[in-house]
Amino acid sequence: MVMTVAVFTFVLLIGNVLKEILKLLISGQVGFGVAMEAVGLLIPFVWIFALPMGLLTATLLVFGRFSADQELTAARASGISLISLVMPVLLLSLFCCGLSAWINMELGPQCRVAYVNLISSARSGFLNAQLPAGQFIRDFPGYIFYAEKNDGGNLENVTVFWSERNTTIQAPRGKIDADAVRKQLTMDLFDARSVTIMTNGSAVFSSVREYPMTFDLNSATNRISKPRISDMTFWQLRDELNDMERQLALPPVAATNSVELRAQLVEAGKQRKDLTEPIRVEMHREVAFSFACFGFALIGIPLGIRVHRRETNIGVAIALGLTAVYFSFMLIGKSLSGHPEWSPHLIFWLPNFIFQAVGAVLLWRANRGI
Repeated sequence: MVMTVAVFTFVLLIGNVLKEILKLLISGQVGFGVAMEAVGLLIPFVWIFALPMGLLTATLLVFGRFSADQELTAARASGISLISLVMPVLLLSLFCCGLSAWINMELGPQCRVAYVNLISSARSGFLNAQLPAGQFIRDFPGYIFYAEKNDGGNLENVTVFWSERNTTIQAPRGKIDADAVRKQLTMDLFDARSVTIMTNGSAVFSSVREYPMTFDLNSATNRISKPRISDMTFWQLRDELNDMERQLALPPVAATNSVELRAQLVEAGKQRKDLTEPIRVEMHREVAFSFACFGFALIGIPLGIRVHRRETNIGVAIALGLTAVYFSFMLIGKSLSGHPEWSPHLIFWLPNFIFQAVGAVLLWRANRGI
């Protein structure tokens, strides 16, 4: 397992090193010491994925060889059951779950934030007037911004909360442009929909083709105060969720007698939930992925026995296939973070239930020799 985790760590590091660190090193923007520091900060973040992948690969390799060499037959002839043999591996997977939880929820995000800050400080000509994707922006007093994607100023799935007017604005597309001379940031939202909660509790809805907004860059005060949501620890996400829910609180629906007004408040509550759902998604992702090691070990043991092969490449191929299946659920959950009606935060738990259930059945059958 140590060897497979080391191999996957190296492979996953290569992409980030070639994409960012090596480019800065060759251009002379950072020295060798800073580059090594950046690599060191990336390792714990990479372990989030390398640890369960390494455990799964090691399990498949060991039990594939174990079965191919007829050692399982010899163990059964000696009166030793398969469950007794695999118990240390299952206990090791539970220990890896605890280690993975610490890396997922605390160490990995902290190292990722430190890495991003290190790379950002090393870049020259960094544009301060931008809206980083996947991050709640509170740089401008009275506003909270969130953009799912930011491709060179072209925004996707933008949400703006205007606290002064108690208004939430949503748009599938947007564009930002910074005027360095006038110290202004212009944001245009296209096909925007807004809902405003009045002082009497009623809701006013509107939609426009284009919604321009202009902000003074001199009022931006907290540029590097908080990391991206995907880079927050579990406890930071919890505090962020509580803070957002407190700021976006709506009047209780039961306090109104008007059926129409209740319907409007329910609709407004759904729009406010769109703003907090990405936080719930990240919280559930960190916790759910911490249990991947146990599911991988549970399904890797009987699959390795059934494959009955000594070749390393067969075990690695199966491990990569199972990992791809598992991560496909993660990608689906992330892609649906802007649709809370689908409860995307619960999707992250599906692969754990599926892998553990299938693994338990296969292990039971293998123990009975079926």
